[in-house]
Amino acid sequence: MTVKVELNADERAALDWIDTRQDHMVTTLRDWVNINSGSRNADGLEAMRGKLNDAFAELGGEIRAEGLTPTTVVEKNGDVREQDFTPAFHLIQRPDAPVKIVLTGHHDTVFPAEDSFQRWVMRDDNIMNGPGAADMKGGLLVMLHALLALERSPLKDRIGYDILISPDEEIGSLGSGPILHALGAKADIGMTYEPALADGSLAGARKGSGNWSLKVSGKAAHAGREHHLGRNAIVAASEFALALDNLNGQRDGVTFNVARIDGGGPPNVVPANAVVRFNIRVNDAEDQAWVLSNLERLSGATARRDGISAELFGGFTRPAKPMTPANAQMFEWTKAAGSALGLDIKWNATGGVCEGNNLWAAGCPNVDTLGVCGADIHSHEEIVLLDSLTERAKLSAIMLMKFASGEFDARTARKLARGEA
Repeated sequence: MTVKVELNADERAALDWIDTRQDHMVTTLRDWVNINSGSRNADGLEAMRGKLNDAFAELGGEIRAEGLTPTTVVEKNGDVREQDFTPAFHLIQRPDAPVKIVLTGHHDTVFPAEDSFQRWVMRDDNIMNGPGAADMKGGLLVMLHALLALERSPLKDRIGYDILISPDEEIGSLGSGPILHALGAKADIGMTYEPALADGSLAGARKGSGNWSLKVSGKAAHAGREHHLGRNAIVAASEFALALDNLNGQRDGVTFNVARIDGGGPPNVVPANAVVRFNIRVNDAEDQAWVLSNLERLSGATARRDGISAELFGGFTRPAKPMTPANAQMFEWTKAAGSALGLDIKWNATGGVCEGNNLWAAGCPNVDTLGVCGADIHSHEEIVLLDSLTERAKLSAIMLMKFASGEFDARTARKLARGEA
């Protein structure tokens, strides 16, 4: 049964204050959306982090530029190199408070610096189209204003929080993943600001996800004079890709997506290099073990071909996030907070992944679609419903204030995650 929530005078005053910020939030969102912060646009990411430093300074607390560990990438030609990341934004507030919360988001988008989709456009009085408007620059403003409302509460000192806003979520949180894990391990609960659907529904259980590159090396040769001396890396890579695709349907809910094969060159040369890039989604740890066993088998078979070598890079970066009792409790609190605003919060399982997966891997119960209501994310049609800026900020503010008062006992959720409750 959903907990019934009553709001006291202080809580209502904090929500009324959020309503006064609507125009400011819209103006700020327009400014942020016009900054290209694609995941590989270092200058844009740093410009956006500067905006975050200015905006979140209103909270007080300690702001850090959190350096991220480089990751290994495989280039189209098979060369392996390290990929650097720009720093993440990290704010620390009252680290010794009795209740500890980690709030996460990202300031990168899927739209590179050269993309034609660069600026916001109004579709009508309430719908704004723009790169990252919903995913998730609007969500960052929701997070900020919920926390600013908490800071107006007389009980704010009971809540300590870490905010991590990363520059690499859209490419798998490869650099920020270890920091997300560390913050999740010490927090009672987590709140992440990916967009909700246009109807306000949230994501529930999430699949786990991993990305890989199989580097295949053969031997170049003249395609006419010495074809027999060549060892075709493209053919070997293609047969691996077909074998991988044939695993689809063998285990319920597990999917293999071969996304790209790089390599080759002139048609009169036997290709010596190829790279197969693929994504795999799983339901749970047992699926993950089954996948890893098959990857070892298939990559090993490729490497045993005459004159061919194969090396696998990548792994599961976001384990599955099931609807456990601890995560279900988080959703019940979200639904209860929504009911105080006249909202009927619903959620659905999804194959998508986000930082909520990383937090759960550290044992941190969380809700991960607390951002704005939007649609068509990762496309040039991406929209945000502007009235959801204040609506969703108030939803999170109620949750935060109820965690502060103890009406929502965050430490109980963490105990459930540990199997102690």
